Amino acid sequence: MGNFLSSVWSRLLGREDVRILMVGLDNAGKTTILYQLKFGKVISSVPTIGFNVETVSYKNISFTVWDIGGQDKIRNLWRVYFQGSQGIIFVIDSSDRERISEVKTELLRLLGEDELENVHLLIFANKQDVENAMSTTEIREELGLNELKKRSWFVQATCATKAEGLTEGLDWLANQIQNRPRLS
Repeated sequence: MGNFLSSVWSRLLGREDVRILMVGLDNAGKTTILYQLKFGKVISSVPTIGFNVETVSYKNISFTVWDIGGQDKIRNLWRVYFQGSQGIIFVIDSSDRERISEVKTELLRLLGEDELENVHLLIFANKQDVENAMSTTEIREELGLNELKKRSWFVQATCATKAEGLTEGLDWLANQIQNRPRLS
């Protein structure tokens, strides 16, 4: 009953609740991004073993963001969190050129999951402030994103510690969700 009333109230106020899955390899900056969005500042964190979950209100959307650890042994658990997701924020350490092929493998594996077939994909190309970071064009090419068909995607350059690029990425994601809901 409480969930029903909450849902009705949200619709009357024009607020939409959305479930977003935030993943990426370890040390990409997922938790820094999550807390930058939630609290507007950098909060000291340790590598995520398991997950962090926060509700982030942005414009007229309430994003429930699941920040899931990216260590190799944890990645198989990502699928536990897929159900009901309308968007994926895939965070990449743009300065980690050595692991870009591993990023591609994990991203394509993730996008191949049936439960995520029609979700919107936002890639945060994080750590743009680091010398020799890959550009968004390089990342698109390395990940083969132009070959993705039937999926909305966007690559946004970010620097989580300075909060640069985060709202622009959320603008795109919010627009996609409002204008083209997930097809189920």
